[in-house]
This record gives sequence, C-alpha cells and structure tokens, in this order.
Amino acid sequence: MKTTTTIIATLISAGNVQAHVAAWVKGMYCLNGTEPGKEDPNTNTAVNPLFQLPKSQWWMQADRGCDKFPPADGDSLALPAGRSFTVELAHNRAQTTLSYDGKFTSEWPDGKQHPEDWHSPLPPNPDRCLNANPDGDGGAMHTHNETDAAGSAFAISYNSDISKVTMENLVVFTTLQHTPWKRLATYQVPKDLPPCPEGGCYCAWLWVPSGCGEPNMYMQNLRCHVTNSQSTKKVAAAKPPVLCGDKTPCVKGAKQMIAWHQADGNNVETPEGVNPGYNEKMGWSNGAQNDIFE
Repeated sequence: MKTTTTIIATLISAGNVQAHVAAWVKGMYCLNGTEPGKEDPNTNTAVNPLFQLPKSQWWMQADRGCDKFPPADGDSLALPAGRSFTVELAHNRAQTTLSYDGKFTSEWPDGKQHPEDWHSPLPPNPDRCLNANPDGDGGAMHTHNETDAAGSAFAISYNSDISKVTMENLVVFTTLQHTPWKRLATYQVPKDLPPCPEGGCYCAWLWVPSGCGEPNMYMQNLRCHVTNSQSTKKVAAAKPPVLCGDKTPCVKGAKQMIAWHQADGNNVETPEGVNPGYNEKMGWSNGAQNDIFE
C-alpha cells in the first residue's frame, strides 16, 4: 500500500507535466480549484496561460471558471501603502506553504533544488532554454536565466464587484523585474495608494514571458485591500502601454495590463518575434508605480 507521502508526491508530479506559474496567497481566486465544495491542496488550475482566446474567455481566467470561485470570506491580499507584500510564485498549490504544511516547497517554484546561477546550457543559444538542461526542468519559467526573466506585475481596480472591472480602471501599480524566478517574490506598493471601498478591491497578477515557448500571457484574479493609507489621491484611468524606444516614447502614468496574442481584446502589438513585458521596454520602472494618480 502506498504511503500518503508517496501518493501526494505522485499527484504533484502528474499535476506539473504542463505546469506554469501563479501567485499563491490567501485572497486569490481558484485557491481550491474549481470543484464546488472541495478543497484541492494539489490544484494547479490558476497557473495555466492564456493564448489565442476571445476576451470573454481570457479576461479573469473565465476559460477555466476561476472568476466564479472567489476567495473565502475574509480572505484578501493586504497591500500596505508605501511598504511591500510577498506572494509565492509556484507551479502548484502543493509547492507552497498553503498545502501540506509546506513540506513540498523549496526556494524554487517547482519545489525542487536548482543551482543559484541556474541557466540554460552553455554556450548561450536563443533556442536552448532552461528545459534544455539534462534534467528537463524549468520550461514553465519561459527563460534562459534570471536576468532574462521578463518581470511580473500586479494591477488594481477600485471595484469590489468584479463585473465592473474594465481595462481602463484596472491599473498596474507595481512590477518586479527578473520574475518569475524564486518562489518568494516581494512587490512594492505606492505610498499614495488610497484605501479600497467597502468589500475590497480587485487585483490581478500579471506576466508575459519573454520567450522560450508559446507566446502567451497570464492574468490571475485576487481580492485585495490597501492598508496603512490615509491617501485621498485617485488612481487615474489607465492607458494601453506601448513598446517604446528611440522612435516611440513610453506611455507615462497609469497603464493597462498587457493584452497580447489573444483572439480579440488585444491592446498591444509588437513586431514578429518581440514579446512585450512588465519592464522598461513597455514603460514600467521596477517597483512601485508612483505616477499612476490623477
């Protein structure tokens, strides 16, 4: 008879054959999967990417029903104004401290051990990514190494009713360069971010990989609330970001999430072979976005 540990380890391995990444924290939608009344400590529903979907399906992960599975009452991601918050970037809930008392966690999103300078095989080759190493690990990271990791972000909408969230009122308020990479990721919060309405705000974790696989994107739902704030400032309406450089100026101020390579609803276009990202090439500096206010 298999031991409980063996059964769990088998489930984790099976669940990660097509693994990707999500930001795991109390307050996220789909924390327990999408089976009503069941808590699934081994779920990976929230991690799957979005690619060539109509907006009715990619928006808020409607393709898998995550928009219908909100966090438990009282669960909400706290955003301390002028400070920071930490989430767990992982391929599966089982590889976080939210399941099995954290026994399947490591420093890395897959719960395994990797060298501190983990990188694709040398000499460098754009067609050989992390998963080209002999162990085959790292494909879900969509990168060659930490430096090439595209960066991820959080956006906020001051609506507790998610049906009222739009591209224009969902504003990117923080980015973190060279992520996803390690499991623990700490993001900075603008000091002037105002308090949320009663019932909280809607937040989204966002990521567009820089290459190494399917050119997809990620949008993950969370309930959130701002703490440590007396600010009376208002977040401005968000504008679509643009790929900026010598000939095209960056968009200043409040910017929308990146909607890219979907069947419809895209707000960003790039040349063939060029991926957008939550980084300087799309006008985002690293850290809290302190220019998003009216």
